[in-house]
Amino acid sequence: MGLNVTRSVLPSWLARLLCGTAVLCLAGGISLPAYAQTNDALIGNVQTNPNAQLLLESDELVYDINAKTISAVGGVQIDYDGNRLVARQVTYDQKTGRLKAMGKVEIVEKDGNRIYAENLDVTDDFREGFVNALRVESADNTRFAAESAERIGGEITTFNNGIYTACEPCRAQPDKAPLWQVRAQKIVWNGKKKTIRFERGRFEMFGMPLAFLPAFEIADPTVKRKSGFLIPSYKSEDDLGSGVSVPYFWALAPNYDLTLTGTYYSKQGFLGEAEWRHRLTNGEYSIKVAGISQQDPNAFHYTNIPDDQNVDRQNTGRGLIASKGAININPRWTVGWNVMAQTDKSFAYRYGIDDYDNYNITNQIYLTGINDRNYFDLRFYNFLVQEAIENSSPNSYEGRQPWVMPSLDYAYTPTQSVWGGELNFDVNLQALHREKRSGSNGFSLTDRAGYISGIEGNDGRLTAEVEWKRTFIAPNGLVITPLLALRGDGMYVDSDTVGVVRSEAFRGMATAGLEARWPILFSATSSTHVLEPTAQLFVRNNEPYAGDMPNEDAQSFVFDASSLFERDKFSGYDRVEGGTRVNLGVRYSGTFNNGWSLNGIAGQSFHIAGLNSFDTDDFVNVGAESGLEDDRSDYVAMIGANYGRFNVTTGGRFDKETFDVRRAEVASTTEGKFGTAFVKYAFIDKQETYGFEQDRHEVTVGGSAKVTPNWRVLGSGTYDLVSETLVKRKAAIAYDDECFTYSMYYQQEQPVAINGVERDKTTSFGFNISFRTLWGVGEPVDIGGI
Repeated sequence: MGLNVTRSVLPSWLARLLCGTAVLCLAGGISLPAYAQTNDALIGNVQTNPNAQLLLESDELVYDINAKTISAVGGVQIDYDGNRLVARQVTYDQKTGRLKAMGKVEIVEKDGNRIYAENLDVTDDFREGFVNALRVESADNTRFAAESAERIGGEITTFNNGIYTACEPCRAQPDKAPLWQVRAQKIVWNGKKKTIRFERGRFEMFGMPLAFLPAFEIADPTVKRKSGFLIPSYKSEDDLGSGVSVPYFWALAPNYDLTLTGTYYSKQGFLGEAEWRHRLTNGEYSIKVAGISQQDPNAFHYTNIPDDQNVDRQNTGRGLIASKGAININPRWTVGWNVMAQTDKSFAYRYGIDDYDNYNITNQIYLTGINDRNYFDLRFYNFLVQEAIENSSPNSYEGRQPWVMPSLDYAYTPTQSVWGGELNFDVNLQALHREKRSGSNGFSLTDRAGYISGIEGNDGRLTAEVEWKRTFIAPNGLVITPLLALRGDGMYVDSDTVGVVRSEAFRGMATAGLEARWPILFSATSSTHVLEPTAQLFVRNNEPYAGDMPNEDAQSFVFDASSLFERDKFSGYDRVEGGTRVNLGVRYSGTFNNGWSLNGIAGQSFHIAGLNSFDTDDFVNVGAESGLEDDRSDYVAMIGANYGRFNVTTGGRFDKETFDVRRAEVASTTEGKFGTAFVKYAFIDKQETYGFEQDRHEVTVGGSAKVTPNWRVLGSGTYDLVSETLVKRKAAIAYDDECFTYSMYYQQEQPVAINGVERDKTTSFGFNISFRTLWGVGEPVDIGGI
């Protein structure tokens, strides 16, 4: 017999039995930590459609008027809003108000969870009930079983002799114990306190008990944030010793919390950390403090830093305070910050304080605004180097880092076209202060006569630019884009640095440009190709005061295929390209029916009139040996190929006369059934102007290989071909299955000497153990990549 009825017509007990079944309530506490945070279905919070139809199928439907019971008997199946209940018999007793499902009860929720029981007996309000032989299989492959479960007072659910695991049963031997499981004589779910308590439990692996757990408590599935101890971690370093960190999470309110972490190092003692997090209606912020009283500062010893200049040795009490956040003033404007202050230069780096343990740290406060085609960004920067050497040392970089007060960017593109084209406005403001001149930057420029990467004192610049361009497409497919641009820069310098020849200046630039592209499509039976010859002409006045003013933001310039068709190839606003230049090249893309795809670009640039900005001496000599310093540039090219999960890219710059390689890079990655692999090779020709009197070669290889379906070996290495030094190497083994992960790694780094100064070798090791949904310790292995 089958009935297809709406919920309003069918007796309410049937609908409630399915959408808020007692088993759903009784199963509310089965989950362990990670599972509890991701699955709410088992706690009776299933959202159903009140207008959905309910389908009841059974051999017979029995109404006992005298006993006041209604029963569906024989092959009962009830479907409601994607959920399904199957049992041999379902009975509702109107006198006692109890619901009973008997005989191989199975509930399949619409999210994939499966709940099994021999029988269940609950009140119609689900406040009290009892279920026998409970077994649950969740959609995320977690499993729970109990001999029986009882619910009392609508708040307390007790599971008797429960077992939990996230491991799949062995297909060949289903009765074999899983890799790991948790047994407990009693599991108590408190619906009011939102907790799950395990009593007289034990943790087992391969059926063997490893740890006895008299009692422990976790948050129930409805709780996203619950006070308690978090997963501990382990760390070991030569200077610090072995250390164990134990964090405690304190959920003070739904929108703010406090995390306290204590770490004890065998050599340096107790490190305390506290982090306050607060989420507001219009943003969030956090505050972190940390501190330690070092037991053995003399343990810090570095071969390249004298002990009397080693800040790690000079301080016993060390600490920091830091904060970061972002507040939305309104839908368009956001103010934010990320700042840190510490007792000495290297505390956060040395002790690995999360979020602040990078060697280079940027303090910043910013204000951003976005509205339609308007963009505004105002930032204040301070750059920190977490080096272990005192500022008084001539080898210190800390005092050479600038304060940027401020940096401002504004861009605006009107919605209306102008003369049929697009108009763009850009504004940039920059003001810097530096205590000491910098004779070397992140690219290891040598302090040679006339070349310094940052001046002592103050300097600033205000830039405004307007650009118009319009695209025309000819009948034969030729794409023509004319361009006009005007730019003005106001600059000032207040410095005693030798070489600064002007204290203030105004720089004006006017550009007229034309770009022509002709995409040509070639089709074959098994491939399609697009060849796009491209030519650009930019006519400009000479760059005023070229090399006479500081260059702070245009030092990272590299000429390669990616910058071939840039109107201004400098990487910042402090320098601007002048004179007349022609860029010629071709772009290519191809696709093949066998799955391969190709793309590439190649070309050359020509300076045909006026002053070549790349052939002028500025404070960092940024154009020297760039490939653009002559009227005819070096050749640049790039080509890439992809096939499924394999890709390879190579590019370079080649001498315009001899075609010798001046700069090159090859990178490739692949992933297959038996593992992954990557390789990267980089070459830079010697640049004596910058102090590099030898070629630079470096190759990095790495990957992972499956030894068995679950075991992997991993490794990577970086080798400097010039110094014949294995700069970095890492080896690891790992095991993964559906419920357990284990990995162990060994790493050694030998940094290449800088300016003849040797740097210390560092060795580290670590491991990771993770029981899915239960707990884990350590960090997963990362061998790097491209």
